[in-house]
Amino acid sequence: MLKTYLYIPEQLEQKITLTAKIQNKSKAEVIRQAIEKGITSVAQQGTASAQVLFKLAELGKRHKFQGPNDSSVRIDDLLWSKDWSKNE
Repeated sequence: MLKTYLYIPEQLEQKITLTAKIQNKSKAEVIRQAIEKGITSVAQQGTASAQVLFKLAELGKRHKFQGPNDSSVRIDDLLWSKDWSKNE
């Protein structure tokens, strides 16, 4: 195991101490568990939007969705037009 030093707010230290007492664990163990859960959550958040985009692309392929052929030329009109019926 590696030794790491970090500064934490006093309020957080109090929460760690209380949690360690309640769970009958060392403060170090509580911190390790919190970091492990936190880093897993953060890692999942970073890829959530990419996963959604891949799922949308997959749906498009499955249902053979075809968008407009001239979207690169009309991008502003397609994105910002108030009347969507004009874009079809």
